[in-house]
Amino acid sequence: MDGARKMAATDAGIFGDRTVPQIAPRNSAAGNVITNAASTGIRIERKRLKALARRSDVPGLTYLAVWAAAMATTGFAVWSALGTLYVWPAMFVFGVVMSVPSYALSHETAHGTAFRTRWLNESVFWFMSLLYGEEPLHRRYTHTNHHTHTWYVGLDSQMPFDTPLGFKGWLYDISGLSIHRFQARVLCQLATRRYTPLMREVSPEAELPKMTRNSRLFCLVYLGVAASIAAGYPWLLWFYVLPRLLGGPIMLMFNIVQHAEMQEDSPSIVESTRSFRTDRIGRFLYLNMNNHVEHHLYPQVPFYSLPALHKAVAGQTPEPDPGFWRTNLDLFSVVIRRSLGRNTRAAWIRQAPHMVSDGGGYTKIARATMQ
Repeated sequence: MDGARKMAATDAGIFGDRTVPQIAPRNSAAGNVITNAASTGIRIERKRLKALARRSDVPGLTYLAVWAAAMATTGFAVWSALGTLYVWPAMFVFGVVMSVPSYALSHETAHGTAFRTRWLNESVFWFMSLLYGEEPLHRRYTHTNHHTHTWYVGLDSQMPFDTPLGFKGWLYDISGLSIHRFQARVLCQLATRRYTPLMREVSPEAELPKMTRNSRLFCLVYLGVAASIAAGYPWLLWFYVLPRLLGGPIMLMFNIVQHAEMQEDSPSIVESTRSFRTDRIGRFLYLNMNNHVEHHLYPQVPFYSLPALHKAVAGQTPEPDPGFWRTNLDLFSVVIRRSLGRNTRAAWIRQAPHMVSDGGGYTKIARATMQ
């Protein structure tokens, strides 16, 4: 059994980061709950699920080819605009085309579902993790923990922001400051063998030296990028560093709505997780991961089968929230009003009842584990 399939088949006794101050889980039985379709009460015919979970190399390779063409096209726009003010919007578009799929592909390959051929999946996983900025095995094991205890306070190791979310937390997350700080810290810890309790809890002991090796290689690559720019060769500045910084917030806007304003400490994925509508471009960039409830219900289903899975469980799941921009706008309105002490009822998106208040101060429920 390969690593990704093995992790999907077991809870492995995975728990959250004890080094980050946490409020104790409200549900004392949370450690025994594996959040998925079974814990949610969602059912699908076994034969249908098996067909949806069938893996193939063709959709992933097709995606890579189209993405490469999009990167070449938007990259040519950057090259053509060098020396003019138009280079900034060109780098933004190029950065979005680079950042969102590199995150989404690193996520899909972490699950081992992007390709049927294992070496192909792992090769893309390694390279996309390099683009995204997080050591691949650490990403895989902490993400397994996230699926095992989705949005459980004190247990989920991938809670990227404090809840309830206020404006400062929203800005810290969307700007990229939070994720870049987190990724740099993790790389340094792994490279110097300073393994945290979380790393040891979620990862097999034999994997830790591999994480150290990968992190040192990543650090060498990033130092090489910096040295090249410092030596007067700015190509990587124009075609990686600045686009990554400019396009990153759009990637983070896709991510933040996955669980923001949803219910903590619930075994039900439909209470803790949000799906949302988006257009064809958004679905392409995000590998259909806007079907996020469906992904958490059945994480073994590949990205190219998520639209079909959405239809298969549509009668058992809530309607997806409105489009990408409208969902993010409503979330932004909520966090602004929360920070100003005003009514926090969302106009368009699903929201846990305890996230709604008529005004005044608010009490922290959980602190971010990805900081």
